[in-house]
Amino acid sequence: MEKITGFFTNLMRKYLPDPFVFAIGLTILTLILAVLVEGQGFVAATTSWGAGFWNLLSFTTQMAVILAMGYVLAKAPIIDRFLNKIVSLVHTPRMAIIVATLVGGIGSYLNWGFGLVIGGIIAKKLALKVKGVHYPLIIAAAYSGFTLYGLGLSASIPVLISTPGHPMEKAMGVVPLSETIFSIPMLVTSLIVIITLPLLNAWLHPKKKENVIEINPEIEAREQVAAATALGNEEVTFATKLNNSRLLSLAIGIIGIIYVVSFFSKGGKLDLNMINFIILFLGIILLGTPANYVSSLNDGIKTISGIILQYPFYAGIMAIMAGSGLVDTIAHWFVQFSSAHTLPFWGLVSSFVINFFAPSAGGHWVVQGPFMIDAAKELHASIAHTSMSVMLGNAWNDLVQPFWILPALALSNLKLKDVMGYTVVMMFWVGIIYCGAVLLWGFFG
Repeated sequence: MEKITGFFTNLMRKYLPDPFVFAIGLTILTLILAVLVEGQGFVAATTSWGAGFWNLLSFTTQMAVILAMGYVLAKAPIIDRFLNKIVSLVHTPRMAIIVATLVGGIGSYLNWGFGLVIGGIIAKKLALKVKGVHYPLIIAAAYSGFTLYGLGLSASIPVLISTPGHPMEKAMGVVPLSETIFSIPMLVTSLIVIITLPLLNAWLHPKKKENVIEINPEIEAREQVAAATALGNEEVTFATKLNNSRLLSLAIGIIGIIYVVSFFSKGGKLDLNMINFIILFLGIILLGTPANYVSSLNDGIKTISGIILQYPFYAGIMAIMAGSGLVDTIAHWFVQFSSAHTLPFWGLVSSFVINFFAPSAGGHWVVQGPFMIDAAKELHASIAHTSMSVMLGNAWNDLVQPFWILPALALSNLKLKDVMGYTVVMMFWVGIIYCGAVLLWGFFG
């Protein structure tokens, strides 16, 4: 196994560019495919790209907010103490890898934004505390748990299609969560991933000490000293007293909670905006003072710079694919030899491919969903099963999609090429689980 991970790690270090370069390359590739495969004119394809460049600006902001606010919530004293308690119980490198995977996975199952951040935070804590931990691997392990979001409470496609009035309700109806993420096959799949993925990641840890790259503790020490110095040098004034007022944070936090209770009591539905609202005001309460919240938020901002820069490029790529018909072509190519039982499997595989170009389950579903649902109805396949297969293909591909690993890289001060060799191996294992689950679900119901 060490030879396999060494092969992929060396391959990625030599040939994998930074995520932004990857996004630029995908843009150029998509333009070329639109011209050569679909016969669309280059100017027309470029027009689609430019017109769609800002189409997902609102969603980009929502994602940036959930990651930044999720970081603040994860750094709240009560959660920080809980994570420190977990870390204090870990004494060996392989157990550290297992714990980082579990925390990232369980966090992502509960909420993808929270899990994406809390996994990176505990991985860094473990790397600092446990001697001999291979730092690139523990960061990759924590990130690998992100794949569980596709089976969890914030899985975009299942949550969307279970909501009355969703955009495709006329074509497919409302599909309850009991038929998707809470179905027996998907619950079993979640259990298999959460048991086996941490064990796989621990197995990947280098056996030879000379192959282990430990975290540089000086980086963290400098950050802590700088924060303490800034806090200690602050002059005590009326303004600083307001900035550090627990009463103000508690008051606005209570107002936020009252609104949330009122919203749900009147039949309001949980969506991304409400998730962000809850995380924001819960964080304000738990951080104690406005100054503490702003300080933590300033640290969290660095985790979202890549998303703000790159997501418009992916929005443009999605616009090219939708405008040129590339999504339909890719999906049709996989679907044309499908049966009612195998359609979800090929939906999973096609979703994996498409997610390189459209790394967002919500945006992904907009372009691939209509075709897959039409195919399911024509072949008399399960709509719930088919929809879930698209979600799983998305979550499977995220293990090697450079876009979503950006927050982990920002937290760890590592490069994409440092961790991607490990996530490729993890991607193969998760792929076996997801493909097996979808096929067995199709044949045995």
